[in-house]
Amino acid sequence: MSRLWLIVPAAGQGRRMGASRPKQYLDLNGRPVLAHTLARLHRAYPQASLRLCLDEADAWFDPAWVPFADWRRVPGGQERVDSVSRALDDLAGIAGQDDLVLVHDVARPCVHIDDLTHLLGVLQDERVGALLAAPVADTMKRADDQGRVAATESRDGLWHALTPQGFRYGMLCEALATARRAGIAVTDEASAIEALGLAPRLVAARRDNLKITHPEDLSLAALILEAQARERDAAIEE
Repeated sequence: MSRLWLIVPAAGQGRRMGASRPKQYLDLNGRPVLAHTLARLHRAYPQASLRLCLDEADAWFDPAWVPFADWRRVPGGQERVDSVSRALDDLAGIAGQDDLVLVHDVARPCVHIDDLTHLLGVLQDERVGALLAAPVADTMKRADDQGRVAATESRDGLWHALTPQGFRYGMLCEALATARRAGIAVTDEASAIEALGLAPRLVAARRDNLKITHPEDLSLAALILEAQARERDAAIEE
């Protein structure tokens, strides 16, 4: 039986937040962002094995925030793709080629349990891999080099790529290695798979799977978590 592996890159410094500590350690409703994210993943995937990618000089991390029974800290890299590659290297000789690997942004603490379970269900029979995503709803503008509108782009067929993104261990290793040799910039795991000429499946997800990037996102994430809690309580009462 194949195993389920989670990789959570959490070595970033979050400089765009302008905070005194990395964004994954900022307070969100009384707990660090990282703790919320790991708890949400554990609720959906308690059986998973976790590789948590942290900066080697990280002085903020507390192992008590990790709810997984099987987990390991892995040194993070300069870029997200470097952290993911190091985590995959750590699994060499342990993970099977067909084992599922899900990569999730540490700064996405609001991912919904239903979306997490749906994604895993899709991945059971999806050989290329899949990612949570949301159709673009806003009008899209392309800018010129003067910061003016150069064109209005059709949003037909455009999606926001979210996480988790899930792929078979062997395929993801091959994709990242191939991209590195070819000098291809890897913005997410799906882009590496695409560079192999493959087409990952888009799994429609809720739009409240917010990525905390800017200062105002933290307040918005707090409101989302509170709204999700009320939604969950209402469902239980029914």
